[in-house]
Amino acid sequence: MKEVYKILTINPGSTSTKIAVYDNDKEVFEKTLRHSSEEIAQFDKISDQFNFRKDVIEGELKAADIKLEELDCVVGRGGLLKPIKGGTYSVTESMLEDLRVGVSGQHASNLGGIIANEFSKELDIPAFIVDPVVVDEMSDLARISGTASIERKCIFHALNQKAIARRYAEEVGKKYEDLNLIIAHMGGGVSVGAHSKGAVIDVANALDGEGPFSPERSGGVPAGSLVDLCFSGKYTVYDIRKMITGNGGLVSYLNTNDAREVEAMIEKGDKKAALVYEAMAYQIAKEIGSCAAVLAGKVDAVLLTGGIAYSKSFTKMIADRVGFLAEVKVYPGEDEMIALALGGLRVLKGEEKAQNYDAQQ
Repeated sequence: MKEVYKILTINPGSTSTKIAVYDNDKEVFEKTLRHSSEEIAQFDKISDQFNFRKDVIEGELKAADIKLEELDCVVGRGGLLKPIKGGTYSVTESMLEDLRVGVSGQHASNLGGIIANEFSKELDIPAFIVDPVVVDEMSDLARISGTASIERKCIFHALNQKAIARRYAEEVGKKYEDLNLIIAHMGGGVSVGAHSKGAVIDVANALDGEGPFSPERSGGVPAGSLVDLCFSGKYTVYDIRKMITGNGGLVSYLNTNDAREVEAMIEKGDKKAALVYEAMAYQIAKEIGSCAAVLAGKVDAVLLTGGIAYSKSFTKMIADRVGFLAEVKVYPGEDEMIALALGGLRVLKGEEKAQNYDAQQ
């Protein structure tokens, strides 16, 4: 078995593509490739961006003198696939088809597995995805919505939540599978997951109008009032969906999705900004409390992560409300790129077996 594996990771976003190369868990190259709105606008579908994005990636790797023939595997960000359990998955033809058609929706992350597969074929190395946003380990209890025609769906920041869970477990000398954790990812969207012995048994749909509000998303809003808006004749379906995802949360109240701008407003004495900002922390704390009930009060730690976790004042507002539950630890930012690399590394080292997407369908 090799001592050092070289791994390429690819994480496509709506207007950027992040790439990194690792020697085992050591980052040796990292680059965020920015794409202008004009460049993206020329493509009708997400899948049409494939050649454009791959060419840009290859150009950057060549400029950085990264020798592709030395790579041992390539790991792409998992996209909107059919629901699957967490873990590292080998890229298969059926997975590629689901990514191309957007079986659960269109998002740039769908390109991660597609691009990884192309490098895999050219270099004759494995291609993987790790913990996509559609990871679904919810209990049957958690799927009941309250109306028989609607089942709760599981879409959340699985990659970073799982990465932070494993990181915390390693720090305390335990296995993720032996811990009960509550993890709040706080970025443009917010998701709060109840992790029980290695599975996320309950989590709000962070994309589509559940849970706390966030910088860009409404979270759960009063259903009756939402129905009234839908049938008022003032709004299209697009308008309503945009209120929920994109123009909700801080954008709706304060016309910004940047928590740093909100804190600057607060420092200048803006009382409305202070109230809304605290309300966001309040709702996240409430969701954490709900997850504590899911775990029957048996909580080993509460972990706060994501971009907003850089704010000491914001994390303190949450910790002050939930600190009675368990230790509260803060992990600012996102561990997505290293999480992708570690997912591939565990398989290459034989610590984990790559799962089969087809077998779960």
